[in-house]
Amino acid sequence: MTRFILALDQGTTSSRAIVFDREGHCLKVAQKEFRQIFPQPGWVEHDAREIWSTQIGVANEAIAGAGLRASDIAAIGITNQRETTVIWDRKTGRPIHNAIVWQDRRTAHICDDLKAAGHEAVFQQKTGLLLDAYFSGTKIRWLLDTVPDARERAQRGELAFGTIDSWLVWNLSGGALHITDASNASRTLLYNIHTGAWDDDLLSILQIPRSLLPEVRGNSEVYGETASGILGARLPIAGMAGDQQAATFGQACLERGMAKNTYGTGCFMLMNTAAEAVPSQNKLLSTIAWQLGGQTTYALEGSVFVAGALVQWLRDGLGLIRSSEEIESLAASVPDSGDVFLVPAFVGLGAPHWDAYARGMMIGLTRGTTKAHIARAALEAIAFQSADVLEAMQRDSGVTLKELRVDGGASRNNLMMQFQADILGVPVVRPKVTETTALGAAYLAGLAVGYWSSPEEVAAQWQMDRTFSPAMSADERTERLVRWRAAVARSGGWAL
Repeated sequence: MTRFILALDQGTTSSRAIVFDREGHCLKVAQKEFRQIFPQPGWVEHDAREIWSTQIGVANEAIAGAGLRASDIAAIGITNQRETTVIWDRKTGRPIHNAIVWQDRRTAHICDDLKAAGHEAVFQQKTGLLLDAYFSGTKIRWLLDTVPDARERAQRGELAFGTIDSWLVWNLSGGALHITDASNASRTLLYNIHTGAWDDDLLSILQIPRSLLPEVRGNSEVYGETASGILGARLPIAGMAGDQQAATFGQACLERGMAKNTYGTGCFMLMNTAAEAVPSQNKLLSTIAWQLGGQTTYALEGSVFVAGALVQWLRDGLGLIRSSEEIESLAASVPDSGDVFLVPAFVGLGAPHWDAYARGMMIGLTRGTTKAHIARAALEAIAFQSADVLEAMQRDSGVTLKELRVDGGASRNNLMMQFQADILGVPVVRPKVTETTALGAAYLAGLAVGYWSSPEEVAAQWQMDRTFSPAMSADERTERLVRWRAAVARSGGWAL
């Protein structure tokens, strides 16, 4: 009997569900955006209940839209926006506060205090992460300190913490499963990536009770089943990974030195470092890529906070474009950016700067600047940020990249992909299937139930759509990067 895999792709601005067949082809995609909540400058929240309702809604829509019944689904794989933090009541399943999103900067002062107390080295050594408001640990601390009675209730074991993967599995299983996977756990500031366990020292420093935490599982195993009445049949929940790790798996970057860049709300570059958790000297992150069959694969990661969100801002905030797709033709209507540089530090700067107090900036404006120059500067800004990350990654790993595999919505923008290749000096390769985040989750779930036989089998399905080869001279590349980095320096520390 022909069966299929359902991937739930819970992102920062929308919930998506995709049905895949055995060849890794998309049969049906369903998507629904949800509210972005901005209570104060630099704060970003989501309604976790809205995340759940949109996610289960598109799951049912995708199954029905593919002309299938729930019983035609062999397994469910989950991938999610990482670090976004939810705490809920174990009895009622009701969140105690809106989810605090990975982009949120409200805990920057907590990170400053922890650094001043001399804790930064121990966090970096044990978790591979930097002390930054990006990660879940300080968000949990803020919720426990701020929501009335939260700390007392947590200590009594009444509350549960989870990143979005945990929240979805809790709801899918009717509250039977409180779990996370190794890739998501490694993004919390609480998980020791070397021992593979929640770390008592880190919990103590952040004053977080262990009773809040989910059980950590591998990335490809049958965790349990959906509860009756959720999808029309009880289906195995069999794979989970944070979105960037899932995309790395979906891009078949299964060997050391292979790297991918995902262009979503943010931009995330990961390089496979195999069994070695490479300590970064250049402000990158050492993170768990996946855990299969008890074997852990690590990656170096550079996180850019604002990528596709910049195009969204041009559309919704400035009204320069009516749809995101318009930006390519608008930017292509001018030969260059007219020496305009746009630094999209709306929520600070991520790798390799980690400046929580940087803010967005446009520089180089003249009376001759048009909206087309601004659109082109925006696309170039996304590529410039990724160039900074790749340079740091090559220094840390000692690997000279042969090619960069790309995915995510903006990877379909040919103008930007060509500029990315030009400014990197490395070929940029786009696969035929750019839904690699969801595909990675589908592969992990399918491997757990025997739908696919091995990682090698899924890697063999990867197919190239187009290669963008560098065409810019080395001198011009150097000059453009110098100008970009001068603009970045001017944006630093603005919100202090």
